Amino acid sequence: MTDNTSAASDADDWASALAEQTAASAPAPDPAVAPATAQVFQQIQDAPAASSTTPVDIARVLDVPVQLTAEIGRTRITIKNLLQLSQGSVVELDGLAGQPLDVLINGYLIAQGEVVVVNEKYGIRLTDIVTPSERMQKLARA
Repeated sequence: MTDNTSAASDADDWASALAEQTAASAPAPDPAVAPATAQVFQQIQDAPAASSTTPVDIARVLDVPVQLTAEIGRTRITIKNLLQLSQGSVVELDGLAGQPLDVLINGYLIAQGEVVVVNEKYGIRLTDIVTPSERMQKLARA
């Protein structure tokens, strides 16, 4: 009989622990958030559009840093081949010699160009800028 009482007590302990966990993980309603009313949306709709009355203030984003990457080419290799690479190894890329490099801003293609040397440092001369409509088409295909 003690085994049955002990088993029932263990089951009750597990049930209460599960109930506590469920109650603790449930999100509590936020009393500070009031339901939206039609009046709030009406005021927003009656306000004139900011873009139609004021010019875009691009000065706000002029100092935002972006990552510019000039990409020679890409390739896919197996992990086995990756582990065999050592100093002096040559990795064949899909880009051809003399082919324009892709110029990416934050991972998005924006131009193509050719390698130049400026004051003993590598640089890139932009030869073709991708138009915004071409960028949108490429994003839609991806």
